Amino acid sequence: MLQRRATIVLALLAVVVFLLYQLRDVLVPFVAGAALAYVLDPIADRLERLGIGRLAATFTILAVFVLLLVLALIIAVPLAARQIGALVATLPGTVSRIQAIIADHAGPLLERAGGAGTLQDLQASVGRLVGQAGSWIVNLVGSLWSGSQAIVGILSLLVVTPVVAFYLLVDWDRMIATLDGWVPPRHRDTVRMLARDIDAAITSFIRGQSLVCLLLGTFYAVGLWLIGLNFGVLIGMMAGFLTFIPYVGSLTGFLLSAGVAVVQFWPDWTWILATLGVFLVGQFLEGNVLQPKLVGDAVRLHPVWLMFALLAFGSLFGFLGLLLAVPIAAALGVIARFGVRRYLESTLYRTGAPPLAAPAPTPLPVADLDTRGRA
Repeated sequence: MLQRRATIVLALLAVVVFLLYQLRDVLVPFVAGAALAYVLDPIADRLERLGIGRLAATFTILAVFVLLLVLALIIAVPLAARQIGALVATLPGTVSRIQAIIADHAGPLLERAGGAGTLQDLQASVGRLVGQAGSWIVNLVGSLWSGSQAIVGILSLLVVTPVVAFYLLVDWDRMIATLDGWVPPRHRDTVRMLARDIDAAITSFIRGQSLVCLLLGTFYAVGLWLIGLNFGVLIGMMAGFLTFIPYVGSLTGFLLSAGVAVVQFWPDWTWILATLGVFLVGQFLEGNVLQPKLVGDAVRLHPVWLMFALLAFGSLFGFLGLLLAVPIAAALGVIARFGVRRYLESTLYRTGAPPLAAPAPTPLPVADLDTRGRA
């Protein structure tokens, strides 16, 4: 029976993964709508407790959300597009300037240490590294863009997602009650406990990490703008947004700002060190203030596991994978901790392997028996 159940579960899981892969572009607005409804459901519940009907609360929440999104797109997208275009246009000049600085100041030392070809090799390596990084970013953005546009397009994503979120948000409580009724009664308490833990991990991460990204992006952008760094606002907001992926945001912002600062301020080390200090202070705030206060220990998602989930699901399923990576990673983490906890509470862990069955008594030789069969 256990083998049969495991086979059925694995077969269903394989079918789900296959369908997700085949329909990854079509499912993007539906998964995005479900994620939006999940995030906004607590607000709808709070409005219901204030006496507002579920339908009116849902309509009000989504109307405000769509209005804010449209305003953000109208204001932010043109500015970001111009800044990104200017940054890409100046990238070759930035690379050439860095190579020239290396040749002027580190060239004699490198030539004495490794010969005449060392400087040329280093300059070529810097150029290849920047070129590969630029092509990787362009390919990543292009793959996400084409993956989300292949069938439904950006317009359908913006139109279908609010509609899906509206219908799901109206019926959210009834859907959860229906799913709860499908669980066998003897397993209902365990499933509810796991669902609560998964919900706590997902909501804590999404809400807490979103605030961390917003606050860090604002801090980086304001700090680099006060220093006067070219493209400082763009680099700061980009670093804050990429903070969603552990270590990627801070490292990307650090490298970009350091390169731009060297080209812009050289040989004035004061402003170069000030640029680097902005990211050092940001890392201190993130690790010692923002993450413990806003995210806390309830998430318990290891950074390496989260990085692997985001990169793996993004590579397999595109933009859909990025939407599913955090919930699936959080769910697998909760289930794995539950399995380990059950194992540590089991007799298999506490007493070791069960004892072997007692051996059968060895019969006495025939010579030791009397005529009546007694020993």
